[in-house]
Amino acid sequence: MKKTVLRKYARLIVRCGVNVQKGQEVLVHADLDQPEFVKLVVEEAYKAGAKEVTVLWNYQPLQKIHTRFQSVKTLGEVKQWQIARQEHYCQTLPCRIHLISEDPDGLKGVNMEKAAKARQHSYPILKPYIDRRENRQQWCIAAVPGAAWAKKVFPGVPKGKAVEQLWAAILNAARVYEDPIKEWEKHNADLRARCDYLNSLGIESLHYTADNGTDLTVGMIAEGCFRGGADTSLQGIGFNPNIPTEECFISPMRGKAEGIVYATKPLSYQGQLIEDFWMRFENGKVVEAQARKGGELLNTLISMDDGAAYLGECALVPEASPIAESGLLFYNTLFDENAACHLAIGMGFADTIRGFQDRTLEECRQLGVNDSMIHEDFMIGCPSMNIDAATRDGQVIPIFRNGNWAF
Repeated sequence: MKKTVLRKYARLIVRCGVNVQKGQEVLVHADLDQPEFVKLVVEEAYKAGAKEVTVLWNYQPLQKIHTRFQSVKTLGEVKQWQIARQEHYCQTLPCRIHLISEDPDGLKGVNMEKAAKARQHSYPILKPYIDRRENRQQWCIAAVPGAAWAKKVFPGVPKGKAVEQLWAAILNAARVYEDPIKEWEKHNADLRARCDYLNSLGIESLHYTADNGTDLTVGMIAEGCFRGGADTSLQGIGFNPNIPTEECFISPMRGKAEGIVYATKPLSYQGQLIEDFWMRFENGKVVEAQARKGGELLNTLISMDDGAAYLGECALVPEASPIAESGLLFYNTLFDENAACHLAIGMGFADTIRGFQDRTLEECRQLGVNDSMIHEDFMIGCPSMNIDAATRDGQVIPIFRNGNWAF
């Protein structure tokens, strides 16, 4: 891929993604697959005025080794220097850039029960720091190709060519055209207009149906609102959390979901795949779940904590989105969730509450926003998906018909 195009992408992530401000610290989380692109991102961050840029590297084979040989206690230990670092992040609020490229099967064979127990031990210690930073930081998740990921998306294609094809697919989905920042301004305006319409309806619940058996009704929070595209931190700084994004999303009312829903794409979770699965909800909670592949992992996921079996997000994405129209299955949630309507189990978003800026995080959760250590999106959209909104004034308004917007 031409360096000039990659520099455009790096600039988009820095300027439009996290929108680095002069004097800010920047954290870049990356796998080892594209060090030259990471270098471009770091350089662009400094050009945007960053005070300091720190790169935190991840490598799946090492994760597997650590999980295999360390005890649960050691894996879940939070050391004093890690607590000091968390406090530093709370004080400085660095921009966070996540460049994902991991192998969808990269942690296959890992003892997930052991990994889950370690996370359950560490999360309560880290949670107060995470909560203090909620909605106060700029962050952006974007992607670069990894060789194993590219081969998964393009099987039978030589490794080098597969990586180039995945680069092309990523850049197209991210709207890295002649002037990507201008393209994103237009795209954000469209998403805002759709959210404004949805928020004008006074939606009480959404009813999902599809010919695969999905029949699910999800209740909304009275104070809830749809969001999409660009966001603004409590510091007043605009940013784009996901590049790409095609969704209008909301956090539903905890405890209000009834029926069954079938996933339409695999879920890549912690370097392993869960495929051909469904969940049944009663009183808002998953009471039954089965998968053709990865069933044990699915059940580990929904039992991580008290909130893991409740919904944290409902997101609307049309079949006409660029990612869906590419016809590619990315085996990566950032892309696959932006090719189809999806739900998420686990943590909800406080910033989907009207006036969240003037409420505490706890107040938002008391209104019905779910809390959990996890937030995992799974795709449910398909060409036969219909969604109807029941409004608080007694109307039933079509939102989706045959997988696309009904307005």
